Amino acid sequence: MSRTLVLVRHGQSEWNLKNLFTGWRDVDLTEQGHAEAKAAGQKLKARGLKFDIAFTSALIRAQKTCQHILDAVGQSDLTTIRDQALNERDYGDLSGLNKDDARKKWGEEQVHVWRRSYDVSPPAGESLKDTGARVWPYYLHDLQPHVLRGGTVLVAAHGNSLRALIMALDGKSGEEIVKLELGTGVPVIYTLNADSTVASKEVLEG
Repeated sequence: MSRTLVLVRHGQSEWNLKNLFTGWRDVDLTEQGHAEAKAAGQKLKARGLKFDIAFTSALIRAQKTCQHILDAVGQSDLTTIRDQALNERDYGDLSGLNKDDARKKWGEEQVHVWRRSYDVSPPAGESLKDTGARVWPYYLHDLQPHVLRGGTVLVAAHGNSLRALIMALDGKSGEEIVKLELGTGVPVIYTLNADSTVASKEVLEG
């Protein structure tokens, strides 16, 4: 029985490069982002991983990352479920703004609170806690059953939707999880026990 869950944050996006708040805005990968996603696929191929199903968000940067990985492991036509439950955190009124411009408008401290607190949301947006409130139920009802049946499941999503998932899997507090940095295109491999607890975790960096 495999019971393997692979989480990958999408490769660098055009707005990551421009230092803009992205959230639910549907922006594409950069050339570097495509390369990061392909490299993630090669790392997983080197481990001999084959997936039973893949999940991604409703946003193109995650979808293309997912497809690059599946292409690399020779599973281009694998069943892939897209759902906005896995979307990035919605930054609301900050979406599309340069982070430096946002600091000038609202102040360094306020923007830091919006970005790095667990339960404070920006205007018209989501906090990390809000993001977890949609990610975790989706994981429990839609993803986890595939893993517990012995499957190997790929999830290509976003920094904050994956933070919310990792928070629950690793048993981290809100204060701890906001400090977690997830590299773009870096696979995180979990193996679960039959009771859904984590048996092992490995981060494929470098």
